[in-house]
Amino acid sequence: MSPTPIRFGTDGWRAVVADDFTYANVRAVAQAVAWYVGDDSRPLVIGHDSRYCAELFAREVARVLVANGRGVILLAGVTPTPAVSWAVIANKAAGAVVVTASHNSAEFNGIKYKPDFGGSAPPEVVAEIERLTERALEQGVTAIGFEEAAAGGRLSIADAIPDYIAQMGRIADLPRLRARGLHILHEAMYGAGSGLIRQALQGGATTVEELHCERNPGFGGMHPEPIDRYMPEAMQRMAAGGFDLGIANDGDADRVGVIDETGRYVNQLQVMALFTLYLLEKRAERGDIVRSLTTTSMVDVLGERFGVTVHEMPVGFKYIGKKMLETNALLGGEESGGFAFRGHIPERDGILAGLLMAQMIVDYGMPLSGILAHLEDLVGAHAYDRHDIAFPREGYEQRKADVYRRLQEDQPGEIAGSRVLRVRDDDGFKFYLEDGSWVLMRMSGTEPLMRVYSEASSHARVEELIGALEQHCGVAGAEPAVAAS
Repeated sequence: MSPTPIRFGTDGWRAVVADDFTYANVRAVAQAVAWYVGDDSRPLVIGHDSRYCAELFAREVARVLVANGRGVILLAGVTPTPAVSWAVIANKAAGAVVVTASHNSAEFNGIKYKPDFGGSAPPEVVAEIERLTERALEQGVTAIGFEEAAAGGRLSIADAIPDYIAQMGRIADLPRLRARGLHILHEAMYGAGSGLIRQALQGGATTVEELHCERNPGFGGMHPEPIDRYMPEAMQRMAAGGFDLGIANDGDADRVGVIDETGRYVNQLQVMALFTLYLLEKRAERGDIVRSLTTTSMVDVLGERFGVTVHEMPVGFKYIGKKMLETNALLGGEESGGFAFRGHIPERDGILAGLLMAQMIVDYGMPLSGILAHLEDLVGAHAYDRHDIAFPREGYEQRKADVYRRLQEDQPGEIAGSRVLRVRDDDGFKFYLEDGSWVLMRMSGTEPLMRVYSEASSHARVEELIGALEQHCGVAGAEPAVAAS
């Protein structure tokens, strides 16, 4: 048995390489997927990111799936997760296994399972794969050698990138973007999205300068999450001038970070509101909007203004994507920089999101800072922050249970001087306050972290609310995590 149970968090299983992320455990998850798919005759897609030995772990998955009678499309080379998800749709596959730890730090790797609709697996599917993985760890797996698998006719190698770029061109106007003459900086963070903004936009007047686009499994010491504190070089380059837009992507390129032409980081809540405004106002599209409970109430204000329904879901695209499919939603998004768009996959796509941000600049005919000012004119000033507090891995689950029990039994009636109007407790504890602000505490499902979030009218108020909730949870004064995920 694995020393630590294999559990899928908000989007997949992640573990430390050579500790719990081992060949044996990867084969067990692959066996679980084979059992889960059952008699479905459609092939399964396998892709991987740029992490240490990711292609070798992908081969282990292929060995098991082929040995279990499954047809396999193994994607050639490093492939972003959204391109793997699109390959499921393009190849009418039964699903996909992606070897990636997304935005986690370099010592991690992981596995995401994508069902046949190309999105995150819903909770009931995740629970079944976890159960079948335990069975595989107990009973063993069926596998053959990779060369034997390749020679047997069930395994094919494919390049997903051409189809993926063509699909993005159905959502974003790539010829117009190429011709416009924008100057874009792409911070790939050594991840799977390296080179793809350039490939999508090459051949015209627009130029793309790249940072950290070579493969480096250690991420050059960088934490591959596209937020301001992890990309100082990109921020400095943008502040020096000469660019219209900075686009950053995480390790598997399903998330986006945005820097405006002045070098200002545009936080993910602002990005979610900008996409909402752009699609509803400038493109005059209509449809439901789906957002996680950690993202912005600015979307609710815009929903009321333009007459569309906004759904607030628990964290994770396994919830957001499902609601998008149910409602044919126009846009889905979460606080961590993941955005999905109607007509594509019900899943995060950081490359497409970056291209659509560029198109927003072109369609509005103004710099990104001007569009952001226009947004604030409509919805008012909003500030946001998130604190990540690390706990020892040993005993984390018990600490998590203790914190949740404490808040369940002792919920504050006011926080930092503002009365609590209502509480949502299905994914952590979110307190909606009388002054229109909110503050949320939730424990991570993939790392030993407490996350405390807030949105309010000013940065000072945000920090006041976060500090008050941390004090109520008994962690006031704790050091923030060095590498949050």
